[in-house]
Formats: sequence, structure tokens, C-alpha cells
Amino acid sequence: MAHERPQKNKGLLAVFTGNGKGKTTSSLGLAFRALGHGQRVCIIQFIKGSWKYGELEAAKQFSSLLDFHVMGRGFTWKSDDLEKDKQVALDAWEFASKVIRENKYALVILDELTYLPYYKMIDEQEILSTITSRPSSQHVVVTGRYASAELIEAADLVTEMLEIKHPYKSGVSAQKGFEF
Repeated sequence: MAHERPQKNKGLLAVFTGNGKGKTTSSLGLAFRALGHGQRVCIIQFIKGSWKYGELEAAKQFSSLLDFHVMGRGFTWKSDDLEKDKQVALDAWEFASKVIRENKYALVILDELTYLPYYKMIDEQEILSTITSRPSSQHVVVTGRYASAELIEAADLVTEMLEIKHPYKSGVSAQKGFEF
């Protein structure tokens, strides 16, 4: 008689971190996988600004199942107004917290969330409390560099993207369809 493993379904917390490229791209892959199964997905981007990304155009084709929110002002470390960035981050986090609590989505992606506690814009304990008390069937993905030890410990899946080689270092600019 074959040994059967118990089936345990639960919402997973995944963290994609590290200095290498691919954190957001990996989370988008999970989004498209969930969409393919007819599951609702919410993507909240905390840092990216309002410039045009290919994924925003693709998202329009899934408007009945996918909600995509770009809530940042651009790359914070190049900011012209850190206080304004902090308020935008707080507003985005309040929105994300509400999305998680409402439990309307099978998958919630919090893209570049790790930067907010790293830059002391939001208290990490508040983030951890919200994420770890999410509805039991809801999957949450957090992306960004500088994932803390506490976030890594709380996660069910952690992948660190390690940059080995990047075309930018040899003079190749970001390209439509690959980087954005």
C-alpha cells in the first residue's frame, strides 16, 4: 500500500528578495498562474511610478479577475520629497491592509513592499502583523530587496535573486518587453 501524504491547503506567504533581477517578474508569473485558474488577483506596487510598463497593458486583458494598483512616486532613493513619499507609502499600506482583510482575492502581491520598512516609512511589525493574520486561504507575495530576518522567518517560501551578470553593466539600457 502506497503511503499517502496528507493534503494541506493553506494560503502561503512568499518572499522574493535579493539584489538580482526577477522579483517582480516572478510574482507576475504567479499572478498569471492564478488567473489561469480563474482566481482573483490584486497587485499593489509600492515604489514604481506611473510610467508605462508592459505588465500594465497586459493587465487590462484580465480586468474581471485582476486589480493592478501602482501607488508609488518612483524610486524613493532618488526622491525630491521624502515626506511626500512617506505619506504615499502610508496610504498605499493602508490600502493594502484593507485589501488583505477584505479577502476578495486568492493572491495579493505586495510589490517592493520591503523598501518601506527598510527606509523607515512603515513599521515592520505592523506589516508582519497584517500579513501573518491574513485570511487562512489567501496567498501573499512580498517582493523587494532587503527582506528582514523577521519577514523571512514568517514566510513559507523565500527565494533570493542573486545577480551574477546584468546587461546594464555592459552598457545595455533597460528594454521594452524585457525590463518594463
